[in-house]
Amino acid sequence: MNSKALVPKWTRIVVGLLAVANVAFGVSNYFKYDLLFQNSTNGIDLASTAAKFSSYEYGARNLAIGLALLIVATVGVPETIAIVTIIRALIELQSVIIALLAGTFGAGTIVAIVMAGVEILVIKTMVGIVAKRDGN
Repeated sequence: MNSKALVPKWTRIVVGLLAVANVAFGVSNYFKYDLLFQNSTNGIDLASTAAKFSSYEYGARNLAIGLALLIVATVGVPETIAIVTIIRALIELQSVIIALLAGTFGAGTIVAIVMAGVEILVIKTMVGIVAKRDGN
């Protein structure tokens, strides 16, 4: 049985939606630099070259993760879906930790927590599929 047949359709749809969100957010960072500085823009000159290039790097990271998610959702191999989703979940958890440390807990942090929860569910599902397939 091929790996693609083992992966539930809902997980591929969810990972595809995460991919689209990452790609959209990544591309938007090329045009709206303050998205990078969600917690605070105090003391940051958003017109500076440093802010612009930082936003480009942030956008490139999100775009790359989005494209990787799109590829793994399309291919449908449980191991690769789990690995790339783990990367995205770690980034979401990093955002939550930064917001908590900075004292800027808000709607964006709640979204990050919800997204991390969804990603953990996908990861748990993929790990379960691999364990069941491999007889562990």
